[in-house]
Amino acid sequence: METEFSELSILNKDTDTVNTKNCSYCNKPFTEKVWCKECINSLAKLAENGDEKAMFNLATCYHNEEGTENNLEKAFHWYHKAAENNFKEAMFKLAKCYDNGEGAEKNLEKAFYWYQKAAQNGHEDAMFNLAKCYENGEGTEKNLEEAFYWYQKLAEYGDIEAIISLAMCYDNGEGTEKNLEKALYWYQKAAENGDVVAMYNVAIYYDNGEGTEKNLENAFYWYQKAAENGDVISMFNLALCYESGKGTKKNLEKAFYWYQKAAENGDKEAMFNLAYNYENREGTEKSLEKAFYWYQKAAENGYREAMAILADFYNKGIGTEKNLEKAFYWDQKAAEDGHVEAMFNLAYNYYESGEGTEINLEKAFYWYQKAAVNDHVEAMFNLAIYYEDEIRTEEKNLEKAFYWYQKAAESGYKEAMFSLSVLYEDGKGTEKNLEKAFYWYQKAKESNKILSSEIEVELCNECKQPYIDDDYQWCQQLEISL
Repeated sequence: METEFSELSILNKDTDTVNTKNCSYCNKPFTEKVWCKECINSLAKLAENGDEKAMFNLATCYHNEEGTENNLEKAFHWYHKAAENNFKEAMFKLAKCYDNGEGAEKNLEKAFYWYQKAAQNGHEDAMFNLAKCYENGEGTEKNLEEAFYWYQKLAEYGDIEAIISLAMCYDNGEGTEKNLEKALYWYQKAAENGDVVAMYNVAIYYDNGEGTEKNLENAFYWYQKAAENGDVISMFNLALCYESGKGTKKNLEKAFYWYQKAAENGDKEAMFNLAYNYENREGTEKSLEKAFYWYQKAAENGYREAMAILADFYNKGIGTEKNLEKAFYWDQKAAEDGHVEAMFNLAYNYYESGEGTEINLEKAFYWYQKAAVNDHVEAMFNLAIYYEDEIRTEEKNLEKAFYWYQKAAESGYKEAMFSLSVLYEDGKGTEKNLEKAFYWYQKAKESNKILSSEIEVELCNECKQPYIDDDYQWCQQLEISL
């Protein structure tokens, strides 16, 4: 906050009378920021004669280059002199000099000392800075209780920044007991005084039922207030409210409007939802070109799901020309960022088929493996094939093939059920077990899996169930007869 010049008494050049308002040389008020040379000389005389207001104003002139050269050392000197004469505004300015290393070496301990002196004399900005010193342990030991005390004291004066900080203390239980009701009270005070961050926080409290009963209408109201005041996250949340009818009547056109506002202000999730709206004609006319544009913007801003969809658009030529190299690029970006379907696509669509890049079965194997450990069922099946087939990988391992067929089968993948039954029948990768072979064959059959016509299955004469192996009888009736 820019400090105004302090009104002071100054000697008339021709008499010993006191002029309390205007300079006798230039006839301008001493509270103005335009000074004549004689003003400065008069100020210097008064300052040297012990007038603390003159000391402060002279320091300010040197600090702000008003009527004299900029001289931070002299500014510091006169702020110090005025502060020692209990001039509270000078105490605050002196603390700032120590804090920023202006006119003297940076010294956080001395900055803290003078913030404290000024705060104790009622200087509001000093109270806030003192609280920050205690909160961050700057120039003194960290003391959240003292920080809370000064935030509370200043909040009672109506200082918005202090009100927000006090709410955060209650919100996080810092320097006082956690109390969401009081946090909401102070956030709401700040919100009602126009603080946009507080508006958003009040909306979140009502949205989640924290510190008060859940109230979606109030949440919507405060999201709207914050959004109208430029808060981007609130724009996005307001769009969600309109999209789902949460706290207000469902309105896809208004949802689209606020997604667009948030997207234009850089919110990557809003970019993604805006693209989805263009793709699916929600709240606007369908436009695959605009959908592509916003998916691309979201992807370029690091939104993983957008990367994968952008790859699909390039792969299929949706909203843009088909470009397999770019499709590969974006699936690779998404996969590297942890998108499981993109991992599978990278293996299956590109490295295995040679589309958009060169065929590389080692990399295909790698990405099948990454997708499989992230519970992608088809990747589990394909990984099992790689372990079973020595042509595809140097790491033939029937035990691992069995493991991944089993994982895929247990996840409901029909082809894996049949492959698992064959491994049990042949004793490959596990001990031969015809009961389990039959079990997984039946599971595959129950899942409407039609066995290959090349495989001939012999049926038991008694129970009409298939033999998996010539020397094994399935039904108990036949075992008893034997």
